[in-house]
Amino acid sequence: MRAAIAGGGTGGHLFPGIALANALKHREPGSEILFIGTSRLLDQQALQGQGFQLAALASGALKGRGLGARLRALCSQPRAIWQARRLLRQFRPDLVFGVGGYVTGPVLVAAKTLGVPTAIHEQNSVPGLANRLAGHFVDRICISLPCRPAFPAGKTVQTGNPVRAEIVAAARSGRRVRSAGEPLHLLVLGGSQGAHAVNELLLAALMLLHRQGLGIRVQHQSGQADAERLRAGYAAAGIEAQVTPFIMDMAAAYAAADLAVSRAGATTLAELALMGLPAILVPYPYAADDHQAINAAYYADGHAALVFREHELSPERLAACLQDFVADRGRLYEMGRAMRALARPDAAERLVDECLLLAAKGH
Repeated sequence: MRAAIAGGGTGGHLFPGIALANALKHREPGSEILFIGTSRLLDQQALQGQGFQLAALASGALKGRGLGARLRALCSQPRAIWQARRLLRQFRPDLVFGVGGYVTGPVLVAAKTLGVPTAIHEQNSVPGLANRLAGHFVDRICISLPCRPAFPAGKTVQTGNPVRAEIVAAARSGRRVRSAGEPLHLLVLGGSQGAHAVNELLLAALMLLHRQGLGIRVQHQSGQADAERLRAGYAAAGIEAQVTPFIMDMAAAYAAADLAVSRAGATTLAELALMGLPAILVPYPYAADDHQAINAAYYADGHAALVFREHELSPERLAACLQDFVADRGRLYEMGRAMRALARPDAAERLVDECLLLAAKGH
């Protein structure tokens, strides 16, 4: 099996692609993977050492940009499609699979012109622009959550969102549930780029709780820009905290936590669900089509998470919420069970099934 996987720009696009690639190599030993991403540092760090062939495509984003940037992005598309055709002709894939992000469009168009079977995976409850457009011509559409607007029913299947193999393994081992006498372990996630507003809220809320004598241990993914300031703030307040711009061993971080405070990206939510880790979700307010709020609502409706809009959350309100969890570990346990019930642990295997079926039809 030779598969080209296209996508990148955020961890939410990259990690499902990595999970699919590893599951495919496990199912079909000897499979070769070409990962076509962007030249951003995040892509390069996440894909380094994975054993895939790597290529970067010069393409620009159309959505959420100014008029000049959109015009430049449109002008870059013919060249990006030409580059993608050249890459695919050299690699000769049995299947091209898009996991989202602006780099996927030119690769899927190139694959279609070459007669290569195509599929996409949409992680969020509101499809991104690249996937909405691709949905009109790809052969198969795999979704994680019910989508609105919906994709064509005849070629859409709900597979769930695949997560990395190390997190699947950690989920099998389970998390340790701490007793009421032990400090609450809090995991703070702002997405792969960090979240300044969440960082500010957490530091202020935890300082309030620390003054009240409540012990909470913190592992905080801060993003690069806020790391030093947060380290200094926690140290000055006497709060036990580990602050890193980007957490490389997410499996260990999830396993050590009792509660997460997070944005509501689809891949993070899928990982939280698999680990059975309850969460306080603060959706990114400027996400395209407000998709993070809709993602979060799915988990709140399942009684697995609390959701707060960023503008309605103050340090005092967040501190009171955390204080309630410290006092009521049973509530954390019940929310964790509800979170686990929403998981789809076989998502990667289901995606591999779809890939193999499509590749077989293409021959």
